[in-house]
Amino acid sequence: MADSYVLGWILCSVMALVALCGVVLRRQKWKGISMRTEPLKTVLTSNGECGSADASHADVIIVGAGVAGSALAHTLGKDGRRVQVIERDLSEPDRIVGELLQPGGYLKLIELGLEDCVEEIDAQQVFGYALFKDGKHTQLSYPLEKFHSDVSGRSFHNGRFIQRMREKSASLPNVHLEQGTVTSLLEEKGIIRGVQYKTKDGRELTAFASLTIVCDGCFSNLRRSLCNPKVDIPSSFVGLVLENCHLPYSNHGHVILADPSPILFYPISSTETRCLVDVPGQKVPSIANGEMENYLKTIVAPQVPPEIYDSFVAAVDEGNIRTMPNRSMPAAPHPTPGALLMGDAFNMRHPLTGGGMTVALSDIVVLRDLLRPLHDLNDAPMLCKYLESFYTLRKPVASTINTLAGALYKVFCASPDQAGKEMRQACFDYLSLGGVFSAGPISLLSGLNPRPLSLVLHFFAVAIYSLGRLLLPFPSPKRIWIGARLISGASGIIFPIIKAEGVRQMFFPATVPAYYRAPPPVK
Repeated sequence: MADSYVLGWILCSVMALVALCGVVLRRQKWKGISMRTEPLKTVLTSNGECGSADASHADVIIVGAGVAGSALAHTLGKDGRRVQVIERDLSEPDRIVGELLQPGGYLKLIELGLEDCVEEIDAQQVFGYALFKDGKHTQLSYPLEKFHSDVSGRSFHNGRFIQRMREKSASLPNVHLEQGTVTSLLEEKGIIRGVQYKTKDGRELTAFASLTIVCDGCFSNLRRSLCNPKVDIPSSFVGLVLENCHLPYSNHGHVILADPSPILFYPISSTETRCLVDVPGQKVPSIANGEMENYLKTIVAPQVPPEIYDSFVAAVDEGNIRTMPNRSMPAAPHPTPGALLMGDAFNMRHPLTGGGMTVALSDIVVLRDLLRPLHDLNDAPMLCKYLESFYTLRKPVASTINTLAGALYKVFCASPDQAGKEMRQACFDYLSLGGVFSAGPISLLSGLNPRPLSLVLHFFAVAIYSLGRLLLPFPSPKRIWIGARLISGASGIIFPIIKAEGVRQMFFPATVPAYYRAPPPVK
C-alpha cells in the first residue's frame, strides 16, 4: 500500500516537472518579441478556405489606411483573410497630392471592386492633358476608344476618396480597422511576427499575424528594416485651390512648361481646381514673411494662361497656400519573412505625372493574385521566398510609370544649357505632332500601356527628332556639338532611372528565376 502511494507521488512529481519545463520553454520562445501578448480581436471570416487555423491571430496586419492600405484591406478581406488595419489618424486626410487617378489606375480599381469609391465625392472625369509652352498649346487625349465610356481618369479630393475606401473595407466583417500608431515591428529569429503599437487612448499593445504589410506612406518610420531607402527630394509643390475657375480644356489636366519648372492645373470637384506650382530644390519661399505670395504673383502668374490668370491671383490673395516636398525613391526591398512593403513606403516617383495611385493599385492586384492560391500564410520563410516574384511581376507597370515620371520632370524643367532647351522644345513639338507621337506617350503616362521598351523608344525618338531639327538643313560644328550634348544629356536622364529600376527586371523579367516561382505546397 505504501509502495503505491510512493509510486503515485513520483508520477505526480514527474508530470509537474514536465509541465513546468513546458511553461519555461514557451516563455523563452516568445522572449524578446513583446512585453504584452494581447491577441487581436477575433472576427469571422467570409471564406473558410483562406482563414488561418489560429483563431487568436489575424492572417494579415496592415499598417496604414491610406489609398494602398485601405484598398489592400478590402481586397484581402474579400478573399476571406482576417485583416487588422492600424492607422495613425482615421480622420479625413487633407493633402495636396493623390488627387488624380489615371485611367490605368481606374481599371485596377474596377478589377478590385472599388470603382464605387469615386462616386458621391464629386469626382471629375479626366480625358487627357493640355500642354502649354510660350503661348502655344496642344491637346493630348487618352486613347480610350477601346474601353467602356465610363473608363477615364478621375480627379477628386484625396481625403474624400480615402474615406470612401476606409468605409468600404471596414464594412467587411473580417476586416478590423482601428486608430493607433505602430512604433515597431516584432521580430523573432529574423521573422516578423507582428507589430507593437500605441492606441488612441495611450495603451501600448502588441498584435500578431502571419503577414505584416507596411503601407504607412512616404513618411514611413518602419521601412528602414525592410528596404534600402534612397529618398531624393528634387522639388516641392506649392498648392492652391482655385474657385469656379474655367480651364481652357474642360475635364483635362493642364501642364504649363514654365520657368523654372512645370505648373499643373486640374479639377478636383465641380467648383474647385487644384493648382500645383513646382519649385525646384528643397528650399521654398517663405509663406510667413510674404516671399511666397510675391513669388507666385511676379514669377508664376505671368506664365499661366490668360483664362486662368484672375482665378490664380485671387487664390494667392486668399492666402490658403500649402507646400509639400516631392519625394522619389526606387524600390530596393530586403525580402523579410513575415513582412512586406507597399505603397509610398515602398516606392515613390515624382508626382508630376500623377502615377502613384496607379502603381499602388496595380501592386495590390499582383499581390492578391499571388496570395489567392494559399490556404494559409503561416510558413513565413517559404512565403517570403514565394513573394519574391512580386518584385518582378510588378515591374511592367511600376517601372514604366516611375521612369516616365522622372524623365519627364527633368525634360520639362527649364535649363540654361542650349541642349536642354532644345530637348524641352522638341518634346513639346513631338507631342504636338498627334497620331502615334502623342497617343504612344500618353498611353504610357495613363497606365494603359505599361511597356518599358516602348517608353525608351519614344524617349529617344524625341531626342533624335530634336537632333534632326538641329542638323537640318545644314549642320554646323556648333549644331553638331549641341546635338552631341543633347544625346548625352538624354542618356544621362533616362539611364540612371533605368539602372535604379533594374535593367533585367524591367526589360527581361522572364529571365529572373522568381518570375516562375510556384505557390508553396499545401500542408
